[in-house]
Amino acid sequence: MSIAPLDQESSEDKIVPGSSKAEVRSSDNKKPVKRKRQSTSHLKAVPETSALREEMKAEAEKFVEKLDCSNPFNKTTLEAWSRELLEHMNQPEKFLGFMMVLIGNFFWKRQFLAIPFERRLLLLPHCLKHAEGCPAEYDEFGLDCEKCGACSIADYKVRAEQLGYKVLVAEGSPVVLKIIVGGYVDGILGVACLNVLEKSIDKVLIAGVPSYAVPLHSGDCKNTKMDEPWIWEVLEEYRPLEQPLTRSYLPTMRAANALFEDNFDQILPPLRTKTEAAARTPLGKTEAISYDWLKHGGKRFRPFITLAAYDALIKAQQADDTAETTYPLGVQKAAMAIEVFHKASLIHDDIEDDDQYRYGRETLHRQHGTGMAINIGDYLIGVGYRLLNEARADIGAEAASDLIEKMSAAHIRLCEGQGAEMAWQESETFELAPLDALQIYALKTSPAFEAALYAGIRMTGSVGEYEELISSFSRHIGVGFQILNDLKDWQGDDNNKLISGQDALAMRPTLLLALALQTADDQQKADLKDILQGHPSDGARIGRLRQIYQDCDVFNKAEALVDKSRARAEELAENVENEDFKQLLMFFCDTVLAEETPEAKPEPQVLMPTA
Repeated sequence: MSIAPLDQESSEDKIVPGSSKAEVRSSDNKKPVKRKRQSTSHLKAVPETSALREEMKAEAEKFVEKLDCSNPFNKTTLEAWSRELLEHMNQPEKFLGFMMVLIGNFFWKRQFLAIPFERRLLLLPHCLKHAEGCPAEYDEFGLDCEKCGACSIADYKVRAEQLGYKVLVAEGSPVVLKIIVGGYVDGILGVACLNVLEKSIDKVLIAGVPSYAVPLHSGDCKNTKMDEPWIWEVLEEYRPLEQPLTRSYLPTMRAANALFEDNFDQILPPLRTKTEAAARTPLGKTEAISYDWLKHGGKRFRPFITLAAYDALIKAQQADDTAETTYPLGVQKAAMAIEVFHKASLIHDDIEDDDQYRYGRETLHRQHGTGMAINIGDYLIGVGYRLLNEARADIGAEAASDLIEKMSAAHIRLCEGQGAEMAWQESETFELAPLDALQIYALKTSPAFEAALYAGIRMTGSVGEYEELISSFSRHIGVGFQILNDLKDWQGDDNNKLISGQDALAMRPTLLLALALQTADDQQKADLKDILQGHPSDGARIGRLRQIYQDCDVFNKAEALVDKSRARAEELAENVENEDFKQLLMFFCDTVLAEETPEAKPEPQVLMPTA
């Protein structure tokens, strides 16, 4: 089980924990079951005695032996397994989080041990250090530990480094998945409290990253301890496997990442900025800013989906479906085009909404002015269509033509949705039905997901039986995602919109507002209108608006609609015969519509560089 809570970097990741019913798949990964989402603080107790911890560990190992380990699990499946085992052992629910760690460990242990030491990451928490008198200092990689004997960190760190591990002493750094996707390591061995471990599951494990965790005995970050033999029994062991036991999307994630990190100049060679001097000229400025914007920021999920869909369908045409897929240059160009169109739309969206931050830095129109930002967005649209045209050499003219048609249709629908939003903002009426908001969501968000899936499939041949499925699936995913986006707006977002409730105060036609208007009484409607028209100050407006939303049960209703979208998307995925494509769609559901808990920002000095 992995250790690090991982931020989703781009604005598409607006996720919030909920308290309504959710559809989850049971331990057979087929039939959905209902559960009530709730606070998890009471589920994170660690057994007080070593004997009980060892007993639970042994039972978890036996339990995993009967599981089908061919596909990664998600958090809800792991919870179902853990509840089943706790009931079998007659142990209380408060040990649920601890049991989830143990089952996750043994699910991945064999594959983790097959990873060479030099491809492993050892992640240790700050709280193991001796707080007073610690001579170590922080660098960009976390705590630069010295072997002074004051704590146990150096013992693990020194031995791990002797074996070849990469070692990071940082409290759940949000760049751990980026380190893995970047190709630096293939698995994680880590120590953390249950609070941190809970946040890692959806982001790392469903991607198929072999991980093993040693839970701390408490989460108070003070005088905490752990079962030290548990870390030593895996730290020094290496047992190779002929081939992985579990499907992993890590190679495809790395391929999507490589489009921008390693292959960028081959896929999209510079025309005006071949030298640094040329990039500083007026003629080179547009290309320089555009390429920098394209290279940096975002998790590159859309090009990943395109490559993964291509991979899933092309394997059905190959004799050896276990071989790692290679992506022709034309396929890479089409995948990058998906991200180019997305990044262009974000520039224009930020201008229209006057957003302040994107990817943790000021938006382009605030950095370079509105006129320049509009021009960069337009430039990127041109770049996207040029990439699709150039892809013809590898994917064929007919497929390239179909992709251009699909992308242009997606572009038009996106503009229709954004236009509807702006038209509502400018209208004198204050009426907004939930259906109106959902229609806007479907237009603004779903087309990009649909285009990404379509492109991957079309480049392997005819879309045929999947065309209607792609459209329906993407609509449910897009709507659910956008609702999560609205909900996360009320948490704030360290990478993008830092002000809680910003979308609401900007008078955007969100589903939350529509649900409030649907059930509000006359006084509440009058208050809503007053608040959204700018009275009084922002801070007071946010507080008043939050109270009305809570009184109208808006947040729970929105979360219930996310659950509904998730259930419908999963139902469509379950009916797909191609097992690789089915699992991709399930992965899509688990990542885009993942439940997530807010996490504290790490101190700036412990963050690793993104490059």
